[in-house]
Amino acid sequence: MPRVRKKEIARPSRLKLIVRRQRRLLRPLALGVISFAIVIGGMMVVRSAETGGWAARLQKSFARGIDLRVQQIVINGRSNTPEDQLRAALGVAVGDPILGFSVTGARDRIESLAWVQHVAVERRLPGTLVVDLVERRPFAIWQKDRKFLLIDRNGEVVTNEAVEQFSNLPLVVGAGAPAHAAELLDALNKVPDIDDRVAAAVRVGERRWNLQLKNGIVVMLPEDHQDSALAKLHELEQTEALLDRPLVFVDLRLPDRLTIRPKPASLVLPDAHPLDNPTRRAT
Repeated sequence: MPRVRKKEIARPSRLKLIVRRQRRLLRPLALGVISFAIVIGGMMVVRSAETGGWAARLQKSFARGIDLRVQQIVINGRSNTPEDQLRAALGVAVGDPILGFSVTGARDRIESLAWVQHVAVERRLPGTLVVDLVERRPFAIWQKDRKFLLIDRNGEVVTNEAVEQFSNLPLVVGAGAPAHAAELLDALNKVPDIDDRVAAAVRVGERRWNLQLKNGIVVMLPEDHQDSALAKLHELEQTEALLDRPLVFVDLRLPDRLTIRPKPASLVLPDAHPLDNPTRRAT
């Protein structure tokens, strides 16, 4: 029986071995070059998208070529923001190329307006822009240095324009009043019979409040536990109609006593309630 020879294994030449080694060395280098090219290309695209860049010009030409223009602007949530200011901040009008402006830039400009808390600007092709506003809500009027400003619940100033349109809002006066207004006004909401009588709340020494009532009486609240003081005042109003009497002030600063001062007799109107209690009384 003939003897079967083992198939000889072909060995690569020396040249092929050198080429293989070079390929293994060149592969990481090639990947690095490609990555670098991608990064540089991305930076060029970003820069070209800026105003005046070739991408921006191409975008505008494309918009003009197929007539992608703004056909309508839909604004949702606007109540107090002046419309002319809003449209100026948007920076685009009907008839302009819809791709020819920055949505991010428009949003930043609109959010810089006094009344605007948050805004979303959406481009809906082929021709609609949608602006969704969340406005800051006026909470009170702050009197400072004979000027009147609208503030929100957080005590931030909203605007000093057209404040007279919000004359139904509570009035707070004095340094530090905005930061503590929400706490006081929430406490007054719990005693509506007292709240309805308040003309202004005056911050004293940036520590506590005096309530100036519509009939001229001043109610002095304590630095702490103003809710308890108002509850006591509410009880006295219900049982003794205290605030209908001819008083100069009601002092609630001490927790264990109430101090009142009646008006001088010459200032008491004939139909006013006479005081039958002493100026200082224990409670």
